[in-house]
Amino acid sequence: MRSKWVRDGVTLLAWLAVLAGVVGVGLHFSRSESRILVLAASGAPYLMAGGLVGAVAFLVMRRWVGAGVAIVVVAGAVWTQAPLYFSSSGDDGGPSVKAMQANLLFDGADPRALVDEVRARNIAVLTVNELTPAAVEGLGKAGLDQVLPHRYLSPGRTATGTGIWSSYPLSETVEYDGFVLNQLSATATIPGIGPVAIYAFHPVPPVYGTSVWADELSRLRGILDRSPTDRPVLVGGDLNATYDHAQFRRMLSGRFGDAADQAGAGHLVTYPTDKSFPPVVGIDHFLVAGGRAVEVETVGMPGADHRALVARILLDRPRPSNP
Repeated sequence: MRSKWVRDGVTLLAWLAVLAGVVGVGLHFSRSESRILVLAASGAPYLMAGGLVGAVAFLVMRRWVGAGVAIVVVAGAVWTQAPLYFSSSGDDGGPSVKAMQANLLFDGADPRALVDEVRARNIAVLTVNELTPAAVEGLGKAGLDQVLPHRYLSPGRTATGTGIWSSYPLSETVEYDGFVLNQLSATATIPGIGPVAIYAFHPVPPVYGTSVWADELSRLRGILDRSPTDRPVLVGGDLNATYDHAQFRRMLSGRFGDAADQAGAGHLVTYPTDKSFPPVVGIDHFLVAGGRAVEVETVGMPGADHRALVARILLDRPRPSNP
């Protein structure tokens, strides 16, 4: 009798695990602006793993119907996540740019550590979020302006500030109105490539308000839709959305691609780093048009609550003009 109870209990847990997997797959495709569903979608891959747990349990118990259902769920989960693990771009040795995206946690990030990473990794373009006047001063004292002498900054109180540093001259600077946090763009002139549009974005997190979050992501997509088509485009930012948010993936429609996806870098979790547990979600991103990322990795940033993101991006060469 006891063994039957145990078997029934394991069966129930296996079905619950499969149900979690179904929920995870559903959240991946959900376009809901419900606060609980948006926040739950951040953890969709963890829920999807329940399908695998259920499949193993059913196979061990030789419950073939349950195993079949679980395997279908696992197949759906793999279909949603596999693109992140397969590179869609080769490295042909063309001109490349090393870029870094960093959320500074106001002025909490260690400025010298950041500058050391920029110098050691030969970063040419740096986008930052949560940039305060104190952080600008600290980074300047740590030597960032000597390493990346061109900049376009809109610092602010707490989380509002955003900035772009570059080793290349910047022009056509724009700050976009109507957002809670600061959104910037500039054009970098890169030898051998020409003009490259650089965007530094930081939409509000969904905890601020999911309807505002979804609206800002949609309007940022509109900005990208209007970006120049005659040059490469690089977007860096804490986008406060994961690959499993349909609202984020809509930003990738058309000519833009996610750098981690292009490089096959997998799930690059960047947040939070100031807790007793490791980071669990990847909300920092590079988006690329007119080029492709071949290497993307995360980098620890002392004093911040995000890991920084570093990418090597091959940019398309300018097309020769017709005679």
